[in-house]
Amino acid sequence: MSVNSNETEQSRPDKDAEKEDIHVRRYRALRRLLAELVGTFFLTLVAAGGDVIAAVSHGEVSLTARVVAPGLLVMAMIYSVGNISGAHFNPGVTLAFALRRDFPWRRVPGYWLIQMLGAILAALLLRSLFGLAGHVGATLPEHGILSAVVMEIVLTFILLTVILATATNEKLVGHNAALAVGATIVLDGLFAAPISGASMNTARSLGPMLVSGDLTYAWIYIVGPLIGVLFAVLLAWLLRGGTTPTAVRAARGE
Repeated sequence: MSVNSNETEQSRPDKDAEKEDIHVRRYRALRRLLAELVGTFFLTLVAAGGDVIAAVSHGEVSLTARVVAPGLLVMAMIYSVGNISGAHFNPGVTLAFALRRDFPWRRVPGYWLIQMLGAILAALLLRSLFGLAGHVGATLPEHGILSAVVMEIVLTFILLTVILATATNEKLVGHNAALAVGATIVLDGLFAAPISGASMNTARSLGPMLVSGDLTYAWIYIVGPLIGVLFAVLLAWLLRGGTTPTAVRAARGE
């Protein structure tokens, strides 16, 4: 009887520790999703909101301001929550990290869903304040469909190339990565926003489109970024080979 009782007493701490580990994992998972929700919400609010407020204010928000603001926002959010979720805020970034094996595939659906939710909530806020002004900030092709698709491929390719490179280089992870990524978003927008809106982010584009009720050009902002991601992942493999422990930590916010 004494042997059995000792075995029972020893098993209880193990079970308690196991339960505690489950709770810790769930808590961390919820924190990651909350960080992605908040980050994508803010990004869409700033990016789409710039277009909406420019429309209602008759151009008081300049094109330059509208393309600089999202880059600054992403930079700030990488500083704020990059160590929690990896600061993806973009389905394409999540996909690229998963393809590179920096990020577990089992987390991808949750990240995509929460990113879309954040974008939709931001668009709903804009619509509740300003109606359908500026198409609720939806990105639209301004100089033909083909040019918009190609531009989104190229812009996403540039952005993801920078993101994957900074994630891999341990000397650039963190503050330097935030500067590089934010600057790339600004750069892409400064020369290409008049063509496609310089989205580079399917969630940022689809959120306002869904809320405005017009999905005519939604496919452009799905196909373009997807192809750009694939090219960036291929280039990353050609330049640097497989993943690294630094890239895994960066992608997972560890």
